[in-house]
Amino acid sequence: MKVAKLLFERGLQVREDGRIVSDGIEIPHTQIAKAVGIDRRAVDSTVKTILSNKELKKIYTKLRQTCLLQEVARELNLNVIIFVPENARETGIIAKVTKVISDKGLSIRQALAEDPDLSPEPKLILIIEGKIPSILIEELRRIPGTKSITLY
Repeated sequence: MKVAKLLFERGLQVREDGRIVSDGIEIPHTQIAKAVGIDRRAVDSTVKTILSNKELKKIYTKLRQTCLLQEVARELNLNVIIFVPENARETGIIAKVTKVISDKGLSIRQALAEDPDLSPEPKLILIIEGKIPSILIEELRRIPGTKSITLY
């Protein structure tokens, strides 16, 4: 389960030949085992299980990683807003947050909403172009169901 979870969370793809790749770049099973703190044979076994299960195979053979600009935003003269809702399953959260931002004339360069099934405290990460006015944070806080907002 640890291996399957790591592969899924990191968007690592399992190819038909049993290799684990990130956009075509192979990651040795020993590296995956080391990352999860288990024996390589457990990785081999997990890959075999994934490939022998029709439903798992459909998922794991199509996974892809995404480049998130969050950690390099400052170097690119961008800002980051992290919006944490009280209930990430509530409908319309992304629409409400992005409307407040766009109403201020700001461009959203990137947005990532974490999955409530995968993250213990799912959040919406927004990479913003332009200077963020202080009124924006106040308006985001007024959105019903807002738990916290972080800006950097």
